[in-house]
Amino acid sequence: MEKTYISAQTSITTTIIVGLFFIALGYLNNKKTSNNENYIVGERNENTFSLTASLVASSLGAWILFGPASAATWGGIGAVIGYALGTATPMLLLYNFGPKIRKEFPRGLTLTDFIKKRFGNGILKISLFLILFYLTIFLIAEVTAIAFLLNFISKVPLWITSGVTLIICLLYILKGGFKLSIITDKYQFSFIMLIIVVSIFLILRNLDLPSYELIKQNSPNLIDKKYVPNYTAGLTFFIAVSATNLFHQGNWQRVFSAKNNFILKSSLIYSSIIIFFIVFWMGYSGLISYSINSKVIPDLAFFDLILNKKNSVVVIGILILAMSLTLSTIDTLINAISSLIIINGDQINKKLDGKGIKNKTNLIILLLSILVFILASKGYSILYLFLLADLLCCAAVVTIFYGFFNKQINSNLAAFCIICGLIFGLLFFPSPNFQNSILVGNLIPIDNFSIFIKSNLLFISFAISLILPSLFIFFYSLRNSFR
Repeated sequence: MEKTYISAQTSITTTIIVGLFFIALGYLNNKKTSNNENYIVGERNENTFSLTASLVASSLGAWILFGPASAATWGGIGAVIGYALGTATPMLLLYNFGPKIRKEFPRGLTLTDFIKKRFGNGILKISLFLILFYLTIFLIAEVTAIAFLLNFISKVPLWITSGVTLIICLLYILKGGFKLSIITDKYQFSFIMLIIVVSIFLILRNLDLPSYELIKQNSPNLIDKKYVPNYTAGLTFFIAVSATNLFHQGNWQRVFSAKNNFILKSSLIYSSIIIFFIVFWMGYSGLISYSINSKVIPDLAFFDLILNKKNSVVVIGILILAMSLTLSTIDTLINAISSLIIINGDQINKKLDGKGIKNKTNLIILLLSILVFILASKGYSILYLFLLADLLCCAAVVTIFYGFFNKQINSNLAAFCIICGLIFGLLFFPSPNFQNSILVGNLIPIDNFSIFIKSNLLFISFAISLILPSLFIFFYSLRNSFR
């Protein structure tokens, strides 16, 4: 008989109760949105607490229960630090970019407003594809994550959890828009912080040795300064996560919703600190888990550690944490995708415009949810899904954001840089088993490559997608300076 921690009925009941709480919260606080602008960024009057809580809750999805701990089991302390810094850094980058774009677009709604004005419709369409693809992958990964969790603890079929979670979220977010997402985020943030603190206490209390001593004794390579993956994994996750989150429309909605720049900057600093420590802890728990059981399934390292006593109260607490993380992120993603279609839908299809755009958008979201449900029910690797989306955004980040300062980057150069970054990055991007890639082991036999390349395909793919566009821009600017 397969191991379970609580019954399937208890898991589903807990999930539904948490969901009903947020649905009720949504309907009790629901206010009719007067126009599309209000639906996308609210009343632009968010204070420091609401903005900080929302930035944290919407950034930290259920992926933090799987991704950082999984990365730690093979990437060591470097992967933990890189993941934590990568997740927190976008808030600090927004500290710089946010007020400047708010000044240029006082009534701004999306990052695409800036992209369209700076580069024109061609780059807008490329950026729109990358952003929507990333947000959709994020959505699939989030639903997959919660489905994985219920399957792990009580063998609930993936499709049941996927369907229930999507229905719960759609029932409140399509009606209330951004403002409702902000309101529910406050409660989700409170649940997240409380349960994370409890998890730290429970895990550290049950160890026979201090955590660092345990890791040093059983898995010294994971904290060894000479362990190469500590550096390559750390850099990979830092580049990937920080680059991608700059394209997260949910973050830009929150940038435009702040009451003023002082509140925006304060919230971004507070949220970056909180995010760093939460992600660091989740990754560090993976180091502890691997040190206790080197055969642990990487994606389940955190759960293997905290659920080892099979305490039903702890299991239910983790379920509440997971649902809070999942719903806070899913409602942000759905609202982000909706806002992009409402504002830039005519770039996708000329029919996505006019007075009925919100109803058309809701229909698209429902169809997208069916696709997400199907793919989440398949149970693909959460970390791998994220890394693929990260690569696409990574190829565009230098071009788009450096273009904010360098006016020499025209639309043709921008398109060339982004496409080259994508193509060459994908050539080295590893297959799901991380043993080969399109170029390494397929187009060219793997024996023709050095051990460093074969062992660090992920790092190389991200480095190339980031460096190649930077080199093109550098040489183009250098050539122009001699004219």
